[in-house]
Amino acid sequence: MNNDGHMHGMAMGPPPPSSSTTPLEEAGWPGYDNLGMYILALVVVFFIAVFVEFLSHSNYINKSNVDDHVTSGLLQTALYGLRIGLAYVVMLAVMSFNGGVFLVAIVGHSLGFMIFGSRVFKKSSSEKNLDLPPMSCSC
Repeated sequence: MNNDGHMHGMAMGPPPPSSSTTPLEEAGWPGYDNLGMYILALVVVFFIAVFVEFLSHSNYINKSNVDDHVTSGLLQTALYGLRIGLAYVVMLAVMSFNGGVFLVAIVGHSLGFMIFGSRVFKKSSSEKNLDLPPMSCSC
């Protein structure tokens, strides 16, 4: 830069030409060159979504028989952290804007809710002793 504030010899040229790849290919989702890896990614997202619903409706910490509230509270906190972490993983997968990933996440959450949260497979309606509070959307 010289005294008058102009830069000489450092002119910026046009940006390099863009390649023919799409943003999803640059994001690194498998499937554009390996269908088996794409199917594996869909299966993993599906089962993580089902597992999130399982954790949301689990009832394994029997609060009436646990004398050590600290231990049960720490276990409950660990389950909560696991559930939220896995839910964020599914959310990040959906944010890749891949239609297949979006569909398997919705189907996984729906099937998980049907199995673990709905009345379809319940013998009684005792929803009072869930280990974790229900996930809510404050949209």
